[in-house]
Amino acid sequence: MNYSILDFLGLLGAVALFLYGMKVMSEGLQKAAGDRLRNILSAMTRNRFTGLLTGIVITALIQSSSASTVMVVSFVNAGLMTLGQSMAVIMGANVGTTFTAWIIALFGFKVNISAFVLPLIGLAVVLLLMNKSRTKSIGEFLLGFALLFMGLDMISAHVPDLQNNPEMFAVLKDYASLGIRSILLFTLVGIVVTMVIQSSAATFAITLIMCSKGWITFDLACALVLGSNIGTTITPILASLSGNVAAKRASAGHLLFNLLGTIWCLLIFIPFVNFNAWLTEAIGQGDPNALYGFVTNLENTNPEIYNHLFDNSLPEGHDAVRQVGVMQTSVSFGLSIFHTTFNLVNVSIMIWLTSLYVKIVERLVPSKNRDDEDFTLKFISGGLMSASELNIAQAEKEIGVYAERVGRMITMAQTLIHTKEQSEEYNALLSRVEKYEDISDRMELEIAHYLNRCAEGRLSNEGKLRIAAMLNIISEIESIADSCLGIGKIMNRKIQSGAQFNEEIYKNIDTMYVYVKAAMDMMISQLLNIENLSGKSLIDSYNKEREINNFRNTLRTGNVENINAKHYEYQSGIYYMDIINDLEKTGDYIINVIDTLRDNFRKAVD
Repeated sequence: MNYSILDFLGLLGAVALFLYGMKVMSEGLQKAAGDRLRNILSAMTRNRFTGLLTGIVITALIQSSSASTVMVVSFVNAGLMTLGQSMAVIMGANVGTTFTAWIIALFGFKVNISAFVLPLIGLAVVLLLMNKSRTKSIGEFLLGFALLFMGLDMISAHVPDLQNNPEMFAVLKDYASLGIRSILLFTLVGIVVTMVIQSSAATFAITLIMCSKGWITFDLACALVLGSNIGTTITPILASLSGNVAAKRASAGHLLFNLLGTIWCLLIFIPFVNFNAWLTEAIGQGDPNALYGFVTNLENTNPEIYNHLFDNSLPEGHDAVRQVGVMQTSVSFGLSIFHTTFNLVNVSIMIWLTSLYVKIVERLVPSKNRDDEDFTLKFISGGLMSASELNIAQAEKEIGVYAERVGRMITMAQTLIHTKEQSEEYNALLSRVEKYEDISDRMELEIAHYLNRCAEGRLSNEGKLRIAAMLNIISEIESIADSCLGIGKIMNRKIQSGAQFNEEIYKNIDTMYVYVKAAMDMMISQLLNIENLSGKSLIDSYNKEREINNFRNTLRTGNVENINAKHYEYQSGIYYMDIINDLEKTGDYIINVIDTLRDNFRKAVD
């Protein structure tokens, strides 16, 4: 056995470098595109065909169907697209992921990797040293691209040479000659390997190298690629575990789509593989089945040439080297064509069954009704963190829900003032306000924690500014909740002192509430439509704040006059003004949110 543990660790390192290159390339592209990529996904898909096209384009750009489907699950979780729309995008992602296979097929075996990787890394480092953020992001993209192919080259060098390890080869040879059982077995291997490394592209790269060197036949390589389509669904499934029901349904739909596609392909596997082999020949790339037979025949007839061929000791102009090189290209094109044809046929069939998919996954993943007052975030969760730049949209949606929940507290506090003191209804309402305030505290912490985790990822400058702004916004919203609870505390002190309010006080408090609730509604409306802020809405909010301040000043002056005129007791006037001041503070917190929107979302306003 010539394959040592060091060689195996080298293979793991090569796969890791390949995956890291994909990650860096994806993150660099996300940062370079920044908010525009998020807006493309946010504006998504009112019909299945545009959703399909979007899935193809996004996956081709970021070079990872796992990443794009996790994004889709995130946006379903965030309510930015429906389950039906997500099905179309996921189907497109399966087609888009074949773009990686074509990059590998076109460049992986035709180009001397060392000839362009190092110059590309040199260019990338120069760009990384630039001051402009967008230029740095392009540098990251190029660096990731170079590392991806460097990893591919190292995988080729560290994959175990089964031909030089007879005992391992004998085992695989036994499994490779079982007919349909071999196909099923290698499909299962493709599933397991892809689930472990969580990248169908990496599995494709390994398969391509093994097949191109004549270690497995073309049909078994196709079976491995077929299995990788199911294995790649593990990433969005893991990401959806802590998401809401819609997120779980989206990931289940992805699994169902790939599973059903694999089943129909296995039913016609041999004719389908033969069709793709014919298609490869038809475009002038040769027969992808020929390589395995050529290498096997070479081993039997000329073992000396065979041994020198795979230890790279033959000169480049040798006939065996030239012939194997041509056949390697044929195999790489054949697998790419198989992968692409399978996904295109699968999508062409399944795109018409989108509604049926939705019904099936809704039955497979039933919803659970939850009390509105349970502590649960609606749109964000700890598991959906694959693309920090894109996850900002989820936080924006969650902040809108947070503001709506706290807005209900304002009405509760007003009702509390008019509720019979120390009655069961009063105590129940006060407990509800306290519960809402506790939920508000925890929601602030959870959203802040989520935003901080986003900030730890790769972000554009605009993304960083948005996160800072949103952290400030949730702090102000939590202060509004504190003010609502403060009304309850003022009422408790009033009850203990025995002070009473007259109709004039109640009327003035209600008028103040009208102003404050109007300001709160304006703020919520802007948070729910944060991407389309208008200058008029901001001006209206500032005008409402001035009305609140002016009315507070009028009531403060009138309070002194009313106490002197014995309209009510001094102690009543104190609690009355405490409530008015508390409501004026609520207006201040609201306008602080408006200031943050104005200062940090100016692009949207303009």
